[in-house]
Amino acid sequence: MSDEPVISVRGATAALGARPVLRGVDLTVRRGEVAALLGANGSGKSTAVRAIIGQVPLTGGTIELFGTERKRFRDWSRVGYVPQRTTAASGVPATVREVVSSGRLARRRFGLPGKADKAAVHRAMELVGLADRAGDSVSALSGGQHQRVLIARALASEPELLIMDEPMAGVDLASQEILAATLREQVAGGTSVLLVLHELGPLEPLIDRAIVLRDGCVVHDGPPPEALGQHALPGHDHVHPHAAGEPLRTGLLT
Repeated sequence: MSDEPVISVRGATAALGARPVLRGVDLTVRRGEVAALLGANGSGKSTAVRAIIGQVPLTGGTIELFGTERKRFRDWSRVGYVPQRTTAASGVPATVREVVSSGRLARRRFGLPGKADKAAVHRAMELVGLADRAGDSVSALSGGQHQRVLIARALASEPELLIMDEPMAGVDLASQEILAATLREQVAGGTSVLLVLHELGPLEPLIDRAIVLRDGCVVHDGPPPEALGQHALPGHDHVHPHAAGEPLRTGLLT
C-alpha cells in the first residue's frame, strides 16, 4: 500500500437545501487501501460519496482525485462507481451484456466495441458470476443479481479506484459471498476501494480502515469497529482526534 492518496477530502461542507449535511469532513483513501465509510441513515455517507464523484456541490472545502482537484479531474475511466441499487432500476429494458458494456464508454469513443472492450466486459461478468446470463434481460434478474450487474458495469472499465454505495443492501447471502469474493480479487490486483456500508458484514476482513460519520462529522477514523475488539459496543471511546467528546457508538452501524 502506498501513502499516495487517490481520494483526498479536506474540510468538506455540503447542504441539501438549507440543511447542512457535511460539516467539515476530512477523508483520505490511499493507493491500494480499502476504506469503509460507516454511519447511520442520514449521517452524510452517501452525500460524501456523491460529492467525491461530483454529483453534489461543496459549499466549502476541497476534494482531489489522484492528486487533481475534482473540478479539473477528467480521467473518469480510472474511477468505477456503483450507486445504491433501486428496485425501479431493475426494470431497465436491456440485457446484462448491454448494461455491463456501458461501463466501457469512459475508455473509448462512441462506436463499436473493440476486442479489449469485449474481453473486459466478459471478464467483469465472469467475476460476478453472470457470464451465463449475458443475453438475459436485467428485468428478469433477482435483486442480488441486479446488484452484481451494477458492480460488473463498474469493473468493466478496469478502474484503479472503485467507489461503492451500499453494495450489500438488500442482497441475498449467496450474492453477498460472490460480491465479497469479487472485491477480494480486485483488491489483490491493487484496486483502491471506498465502500459506503451500513454494516461491515462479509466485507469486514477486507477493510483496512473505517471512517464513521455522525451528523455530517467524522467521529472515528481508524481500525474497523469490529477490529477494536468484540467488546467494542455502544459507548466505546475510541474517537477521531478531531472529534473529542464524540464517543464511537457501534450502534450507528446497525
